Amino acid sequence: MNPKLPYHNPDTSIPDWGPYLSERQWGTVREDYSGDGNAWGYFPFEHSHFRAYKWGEDGLAGISDRQQQLCFGIALWNGRDPILKERLFGLHNYEGNHGEDVKELYYYLDNMPDHGYMEFLYKYPQLEFPYEGLKSANAARGKLDPEYELLDTGIFNDDRYFDVHITYAKEGPSDIFIRIEVHNRYHRAADLTVLPTLWFSGHTIEQYAPLRPKLSRGTQGSLRALHPDLGERFLYFYGEAPAWITENSTNFGRLNGDGPNDPFCKDAFHNAIIGGTGTEDLANRVSGTKAAFVQKWRVPAGGVRTIFVRLTDTLQDVPFEPGFLAVFARQKAKADAYYKSLLPDPVSDDLRRLHRQAVAGLLWSKQFYNFDVERWLHQGDGIMPAIPQRLTGRNHDWQHLKNHDIIAMPDKWEYPWYAAWDLAFQCIALADVDPAFAKQQLLLVMREWYMKPDGQLPAYEWNFSDVNPPVHAWAAYEVYSIEQRKTGTGDIAFLKKIFQKLLINFTWWTNRKDRNGNNIFEGGFLGLDNIGVFNRSHYAGHMHLEQADGTSWMGTYALDMMDIALEIARHDPTFEDTATKFFEHFVLIAESLNEHHLWNKEDKFFYDVLSIDGSEPISLRIKSIVGLTPLFAVSTISRDTLQRLPDFLRRTTWFENYRKQNNKFWPNEERGEGEEILLSLVKRERLVFLLERMLDESEFLSPGGIRALSQDHREHPYSVTVDGNVYSITYDPGDSTSEIFGGNSNWRGPVWIPINYLIIRSLRRYGQFYGDSLLVEYPAGSGEKMTLCAVADALTERVISLFTRNEHGDRPCYGAYNEFYRRVGNEHLVLFYEYFHGDTGSGLGASHQTGWTALIAELIKDHCASKAAAPQELETMS
Repeated sequence: MNPKLPYHNPDTSIPDWGPYLSERQWGTVREDYSGDGNAWGYFPFEHSHFRAYKWGEDGLAGISDRQQQLCFGIALWNGRDPILKERLFGLHNYEGNHGEDVKELYYYLDNMPDHGYMEFLYKYPQLEFPYEGLKSANAARGKLDPEYELLDTGIFNDDRYFDVHITYAKEGPSDIFIRIEVHNRYHRAADLTVLPTLWFSGHTIEQYAPLRPKLSRGTQGSLRALHPDLGERFLYFYGEAPAWITENSTNFGRLNGDGPNDPFCKDAFHNAIIGGTGTEDLANRVSGTKAAFVQKWRVPAGGVRTIFVRLTDTLQDVPFEPGFLAVFARQKAKADAYYKSLLPDPVSDDLRRLHRQAVAGLLWSKQFYNFDVERWLHQGDGIMPAIPQRLTGRNHDWQHLKNHDIIAMPDKWEYPWYAAWDLAFQCIALADVDPAFAKQQLLLVMREWYMKPDGQLPAYEWNFSDVNPPVHAWAAYEVYSIEQRKTGTGDIAFLKKIFQKLLINFTWWTNRKDRNGNNIFEGGFLGLDNIGVFNRSHYAGHMHLEQADGTSWMGTYALDMMDIALEIARHDPTFEDTATKFFEHFVLIAESLNEHHLWNKEDKFFYDVLSIDGSEPISLRIKSIVGLTPLFAVSTISRDTLQRLPDFLRRTTWFENYRKQNNKFWPNEERGEGEEILLSLVKRERLVFLLERMLDESEFLSPGGIRALSQDHREHPYSVTVDGNVYSITYDPGDSTSEIFGGNSNWRGPVWIPINYLIIRSLRRYGQFYGDSLLVEYPAGSGEKMTLCAVADALTERVISLFTRNEHGDRPCYGAYNEFYRRVGNEHLVLFYEYFHGDTGSGLGASHQTGWTALIAELIKDHCASKAAAPQELETMS
């Protein structure tokens, strides 16, 4: 493939410019050309300011075009740091007591689907940034200690920092006004250097040699960018500031330590500002591939300084006409009206801000992702040549995978790579604000340059062959339904298109993960890091693990495929047969889950079962979300659908009668007053048993939602002996004490938003069918009985309460750091964490996982709708 050509026709629904710049490119698999696969060691943070990247770029509060050919970001220097602040700092996986973790304070304040208005806030200390202190303190802490965070260092005491507020406002698709406001929060004046920086990415410089893209000086102190495909772009500075030009290339002298530093390379601005070398040369250089305006300030105590720049595709005689500030006000008003329409009154200001920041973070997390595995394996990077070890190493069997796309990332620092099931959850939250992009993303990972020829979907770049739960059919139907409710029209073409690819993936699952052909599925870790007593992806060949969650996920998959086929069949009867096929497949999976030994009659709970050659199967009696996943498979078929599809009705009726006449298992199917049919993996009696445990505050129910593991295991750890080895698991409400999947991974006790979302959605479906005929205690043992829809509402409130301010002005997600967020100016800032402490609700893991955690926006929308429908049932949340 010609590297100068795009891998596919770009999707025109994606804006030409957006927040597509990663927040971490170093330490990624893409940039790892080592022989041992140590990505962290091959390209550490310490190299990032002087070593060019091959596959992408990173930056601070940055943007790029949709193919990341040209990038814009800011660099800062407080007069004390040893390096320019060009990107966010964090620890790699072996430096922290709980794995990789960004150690900065930054916030996604606003964004729009067209990226016409975006706001980003970065808090920059005025004292020297404690790089080494953060490393040493975290290295000294063990697994039982909390992470040592930037706020723990005391560097923000007395408000001795700058608030750097970056706003983007588009006048046109490729005409962007940029405002950089610096607020000195300290009571004394402080020095700051700001560099609005423009550069060509390393991959476009390489691809277009010798027709090399070029940055040069334009008229009126501007910078001109010329690219063979992108054409011309101009960066204008409002006022006067020197412009420096260098190259976005590796400083080999510094990298190798055996030669002089290259005066025109990636770290030239660093050398000039901090080292005082080369300033005149940079100011006089005619052209290059990296350039910046240099603004040096003495910011007064409590004062504000502002920079305006304009990045545009047209030559401007007067780039900043009188009244140009109106573009910011105009786009801000447009954003205000848009978010107002998503949550109509009445709703509290706190919930409005929470919803808006969740969506903004989701939109900020869109990133250009570039990775051609075949080229990566067979070529070197200019530093390390191609070596034979890599041809049999990581991802060597994914050489068809050629990614060159804008993708929603879980977290652009900690997870700057797509993860298949994270993306499915993200698309549900995206569907309410940008359904076209949500649909495009779901289809994208099933295209031929993503999906393996055998039907497997890529999991994530550390191991594309890992297996995530098959949630894409569920997500596709959710996205379809959300858009249908918003617009009144369902996109049947989208359902048909994705259904074809889902058929291939479903077949891969049935062929590869059902070892004995008995509809009991394995699957490995299935996204649940550390949930088991041992790594569920790796165990001896004389044993196999029959997974309650793997089987339940496949039951859910079959039911979702049936739902999609039924919806399409309402418009195209040729899909009736396929709907029947998945209905029957679901029945067989339900039979295996319930009639096999996955249901423990003594505990009244579903468990994984370990089968060892020559031994009795071992029920792994761990009370975790593994045993709750059967709740997710629930659907209703309406009378109207049955009347429209007579062949489906005849076939399913025959199948039911046949199985019942032959004393075979039949799943939970009941006809309500409206002649609806309920299908689920869990019969009513077992549903009640599961809910009694799930809604028990001494087990799964926490103040912030459903825990991943019953806290009963705090007092009663579970152990099992296999092949003479003892494996144990205990309740960890916060950070993991296990390193099965790395120290940054934990499913042992915290609250996870996506699992709670699935539970809430399932409870609503059960509740809509059963109504008042099924009441359960909430919480268990309280004597207060509720319908399942009311329980779903109550759980929604618990999850939302993780982020909302209580009577003291504190948010549970901030835990020990609430004092900082009570300060004036910080009280409305919200972070969206990866998971939440099972006892206190404090945020843990990735601090900006506004990927699947952005589902909170969808829950807020549901909460508001529930309030509007029945305002007398629940108190209004503040």
